Amino acid sequence: MRILGLDPGLRNTGWGIIDAVDNRLRHVANGVVRTDSSLPLAGRLVELHDGIAEVIKTYAPYEAAVEEIFVNRNPVSTLKLGQARGVSLVVSARAGLVVSEYPPNLVKKTVVGAGHAAKEQIQLMVGMLLPGVTVTDADAADALAVAICHAHHLETARRIKVMEAVR
Repeated sequence: MRILGLDPGLRNTGWGIIDAVDNRLRHVANGVVRTDSSLPLAGRLVELHDGIAEVIKTYAPYEAAVEEIFVNRNPVSTLKLGQARGVSLVVSARAGLVVSEYPPNLVKKTVVGAGHAAKEQIQLMVGMLLPGVTVTDADAADALAVAICHAHHLETARRIKVMEAVR
């Protein structure tokens, strides 16, 4: 199954595409949708929309996983992040993808084993879980981590269904 991971941000939205078959993961692509900070908010959201839509069109994922918002001290920044996240959710859903959401600490715990892992640890583990990957940016690494998290949780849910059917 092809999975799109998204790490939303108004300035930079990381994206990563992986293929997941059983417990095997394969890197397909990764990158960042960047917005022009000189544009008004609405224009930047359009740039995010168009960039994510292009990724979906190019790589044809089946599902999308989007990182949830962490609340920071600046409410204006949190609100802008929420708007970028909303664009990520809407573009994915409008493209017909199944969309799941994961809190940052769950992504880190799934990929690294610790819910408060540093960005460097995430990048290192993404490289170990996806051999040969060249990550373009820290935001792209985070997006790949979201996709990996989703793949692991999908596989766990599949195994639970199999075990319940056997009982």
